[in-house]
Amino acid sequence: MVQNDQTAQNLRSAFAGESMAYQRYIVWGEKAKEEGFENVALLFKAIANAEQVHAGNHFRAHANEEGGFLVAGGGEFGYSSTSENLVGAIAGEEGEIEQMYPAYSLVAKDQGESEAVRSFHYALEAEQIHAKLFRDAKEHVDQGQDIELEYVSICQVCGHTVVDDIPEKCPVCGEPSSEFRKFTKQIVSE
Repeated sequence: MVQNDQTAQNLRSAFAGESMAYQRYIVWGEKAKEEGFENVALLFKAIANAEQVHAGNHFRAHANEEGGFLVAGGGEFGYSSTSENLVGAIAGEEGEIEQMYPAYSLVAKDQGESEAVRSFHYALEAEQIHAKLFRDAKEHVDQGQDIELEYVSICQVCGHTVVDDIPEKCPVCGEPSSEFRKFTKQIVSE
């Protein structure tokens, strides 16, 4: 079955946006570490992994499309202080929550593209958590404090993000706890 053009374009755009978010969060995490915000750095690194999961899901949902494409993907740019980088992270997440994923989901549903619907749903659920975590991190950083956390866990199926816990079953995709990747300051477990 050939994928509908608009859903295919939306998947490519979402793939590009999530790929850029992954790279941004890695760079912004390094800046946070340089500024002494070790836990904010850990948060950026873990959420970068969630964005990588989303990009992979979008890519796989687009599996029946082949060839080269010029892809437009929205992304926040800027490299500044950790506080300003968090402003960019929040803006990017909120744009996905308020605009991108609701619109992409409606189109995919209307076109009967179930894999795209699932992929967009997984990303939207995680982005809501990411925005909240980044807002909390910014409040702390603006007070000169690091956030408090021991570890961050990311579901490798849907990107669901959890701080200081690993659920027995992912509340978004239903996968078992074994599908979560745990990010700590010292060790990243697979």
